[in-house]
Amino acid sequence: MRLPVEISYRGVEKTPDIDHLIRSKAARLDRFCDHISRCDVAVEHPNQQQRSGNPFRVRIDVTVPPGHELVADEKQTEHEMHEPLTKIINDAFKTMERQLKDLVERQRHEVKTHAEPRALITKLFSDYGFITDGGGVDIYFHRNAIVNTPFEELKVGMEVRYDQSQGEMGPQASTVHVVSTGGPKL
Repeated sequence: MRLPVEISYRGVEKTPDIDHLIRSKAARLDRFCDHISRCDVAVEHPNQQQRSGNPFRVRIDVTVPPGHELVADEKQTEHEMHEPLTKIINDAFKTMERQLKDLVERQRHEVKTHAEPRALITKLFSDYGFITDGGGVDIYFHRNAIVNTPFEELKVGMEVRYDQSQGEMGPQASTVHVVSTGGPKL
């Protein structure tokens, strides 16, 4: 991890082994998300009633732009009191890794895509035709621009999506995909 990891200990003696384990686990988080801006780790052994034992607690706070705050908070349960602190640390980092994987996956799917332009075929000739977009602009297309339907099967009124470029005589469609054979759905 490029950023320094802030580690705090409360009720737990800081040892080189625990410190090294936390720093190495934090460095691995970059594998799951390469734009982490903050990582704080708190290791606690809070004083509680003798009856319920003194469970360890490890909390990891990670910030990922643009403002995502992730928290992994692992505690020992009563039946885990015999487990070492290293297991709780490992469990907390596994939880954080899962959260980072999920966040990165959500961010990939949140990439905004522009709506594909749609139009209707309005004129057909032997080797070319015109489509008209929702704004009433006529766009030329050549038979070679049709991708998913033979040119001979095209009919006026078919809905298409297209990629537009600027030709010598005005707008033209470089590719045309027939979407439906019915009337307007623009």
